[in-house]
Amino acid sequence: MPSHWGLRPLKAWRYVGVFGPEIMLCAAYVRVGPVRQSFWAIWDRAEQSLYERTSLGRGGLALEPGRVRIRDRGVDVELSLGETAGIETVSGAGGAYSWTRKQGGVPVSGTVALGEARLAVAAGAVIDDTAAYYPRHTSWHWSAGVGESRDGRALAWNLVSGVNDAPVGSERTVWVDGEPTEPGPCRFSAGLARVDELVFHHEAERARAENLLLVRSSYRQPFGTFSGCLPGGIEVAEGYGVMEAHEAWW
Repeated sequence: MPSHWGLRPLKAWRYVGVFGPEIMLCAAYVRVGPVRQSFWAIWDRAEQSLYERTSLGRGGLALEPGRVRIRDRGVDVELSLGETAGIETVSGAGGAYSWTRKQGGVPVSGTVALGEARLAVAAGAVIDDTAAYYPRHTSWHWSAGVGESRDGRALAWNLVSGVNDAPVGSERTVWVDGEPTEPGPCRFSAGLARVDELVFHHEAERARAENLLLVRSSYRQPFGTFSGCLPGGIEVAEGYGVMEAHEAWW
C-alpha cells in the first residue's frame, strides 16, 4: 500500500496477543507515517505483576512471521506462533480504505522469563495485522480473546466498534473449534465492562496518553477474564483476553 492516500499517512501495525491462565501478553509494532513505535506488556497472573515497555523504534522487541521475541530489562520471551491464513477484510475509511487480517485461536508455545523465574507457555493468541488510511480523528472499541465453551469447544474472538464494522463484511469474527463466523454489530458498555452479553472481569491495565506533535493518542487496554456469552449465544466457560478503548489524532 502507498505511504499516503492524499494527505493521509498510512497507519499500520502488527499486534500479537497471547492469552492463557498463567500469563497474558501483547506485543506490537506500529507505524504512523514516518513515526515507528513498539510496545510490549506481560501480565503475570500468579504474581499479580504487570511488566511493560513502549519505545520509539523497535526497542527490545522482534516480531516475525511465526515468532515473538522480547529481550528487554530482565525480560526474556521466545514464542512460536502456529499462524494461519486468517480472515482478511477491506473496509471504507472516510473516503479511503483499510485492510486488516485477523487470526484467532493461534497455538502458541515457548518460554517467558521474568528475572529468575521461567515459565513454559502453551496458550492461544489473536493476531491483528492492519494497514489503513484512517481519518485524522479515529476512535474505536475492541475486544480479543481465547477460551472454551461450556460444551468444551475452543473459542476465539475479535469484536470491534468504530472501525471496519459494517453490518456485513466487517472484521468481526468468532472462531469455534477453528471455524470462523461473522457476528452482527456489537455494542461496548461504558467502562469496558462488557460487549453485548460477554462480560469482562478487569485484572490489570495498559493505559497511555501520547503527544508526538502531529500524532496524538489515548488508550486503555486492560487484561482480564471473560464470562457470559459470545454472539450467537455461545456460553463461555473460561475466557482470557483484552478490552480496548482507543482515540487517535493521526
